[in-house]
Amino acid sequence: MKIYDVTVPISEQTPVYEGDPPVEITVANAIERGDAANVSRLCCGVHTATHVDAPNHFIEGARRVHELEFEKLIGKCRVVEIDKNVLAIQTEHIVNLEGVERVLFKTRNSNFWSEMEKGFRRDFTYIAPEAAKALVDLGIKLVGIDYLSVEKFGAESYETHVTLLEKEIVIIEGLDLREVPAGDYELVCLPLKIVGGTGDGAPARVVLRQQ
Repeated sequence: MKIYDVTVPISEQTPVYEGDPPVEITVANAIERGDAANVSRLCCGVHTATHVDAPNHFIEGARRVHELEFEKLIGKCRVVEIDKNVLAIQTEHIVNLEGVERVLFKTRNSNFWSEMEKGFRRDFTYIAPEAAKALVDLGIKLVGIDYLSVEKFGAESYETHVTLLEKEIVIIEGLDLREVPAGDYELVCLPLKIVGGTGDGAPARVVLRQQ
């Protein structure tokens, strides 16, 4: 049984969405300096690398990240591969998902993780609002994509996010699906249990287990 780690590592080289806090990792205590133990300090936004968006990210007063149900975060899922020439996932790509509760889209974005030194990319493939509505109509519980947003860069209405989150559909962003063939898997997504702030999201460790 093969297990795929589809989590993007958090480091100071990890690109972050334009305008988000950069990653800072520093040494707070060090044995080599005479301290009793090594202790690192991490500072970053909650939407860094592979992360979960909770409904309160765009809907004030909605469910926060520590309140998300494990029943949505763990279970069978389908990885759908989208042609590398597609820049917007449309309703025509939402096919053969009857009975599927969790879907992850593998796009050209995954290859961006091979070139993190280039920084944040604005030209990532995203989910069009009409496709988000189609996912809602199918009763999907969780949607994932392999870059830092499901929304088109520069969008003003954030319709894709709102369409999904107002139905309490969990969003996973920043997946690394380079090594994962299309097909069915068991998903385990465990966001950090952060209580505080606005509860809008959290970095997550995400793995796929072959069925």
